[in-house]
Amino acid sequence: MVKQNNFPIGIFDSGVGGTSIWKEINALLPLESTFYLSDSKNAPYGNKTKESIIDLSIKNTEFLLNQNCKLIVVACNTATTNAIKVLREKYKVPFIGIEPAIKPAALQTKTNTIGILATKGTLNSELFEKTSNTINKKIIRKEIIGKGLVELIENGKLNSDEMTNLLSSYILPLIKQNVDCLVLGCTHYPYLIPQIRKIVGNKIQIIDSGEAVAKQTKSILEKNNLINSKAENVFHNFFINQDKKVLEMLITKTDNKFVKITEKDF
Repeated sequence: MVKQNNFPIGIFDSGVGGTSIWKEINALLPLESTFYLSDSKNAPYGNKTKESIIDLSIKNTEFLLNQNCKLIVVACNTATTNAIKVLREKYKVPFIGIEPAIKPAALQTKTNTIGILATKGTLNSELFEKTSNTINKKIIRKEIIGKGLVELIENGKLNSDEMTNLLSSYILPLIKQNVDCLVLGCTHYPYLIPQIRKIVGNKIQIIDSGEAVAKQTKSILEKNNLINSKAENVFHNFFINQDKKVLEMLITKTDNKFVKITEKDF
């Protein structure tokens, strides 16, 4: 039987946003190799049908399984909430999903009012509704569809006036509604934290799932005896089916010397 410990972790997202998750995993598990799949050609997933999201998630999973990935992180809130149940039923490999961190927000809010910035596909999903129903009924949820944010990030317009104006239109009304915690319900959105901070200052606590996902990844690897403990032949291969310019901007050579970025249709 082939020892799988040195096999890579697979990660996929509808685009470059899931690299925010990759960074957390790489920081916590520096001896693990990774394959990252950026399906930027089909981004965003948030406005697609559930059937389309499932089909794309299956395609991405099979690409990563062909790279001998020992575990797959679905680094996309929309794909997790719409497709992860199907993926877990269809494949034997362990899956880690991403859900908006509404539970931590519900525990930390002082005003009992939390904001959730996410895609339409995530907010309308069955899993999101199920998770939302587990929090204290006294907590008021203000849900905002971040229409246009993913597209701007995918086009490298993180610090543009267009981004600032769009974010302001979504977030400033939340302050007036007494929101004190803002949940980032898309893996693209952590890249917007500096922009959001400029808008809200310290009035709102910003919460994302990245660190929790990395810890869960480590826990599942340990549980399945899949942790790699040898610092040899570590690699990080990134595949993107569009121009790699923005991906290179987010994943620079200073992040990790073992990084290779490839434009490849899949």
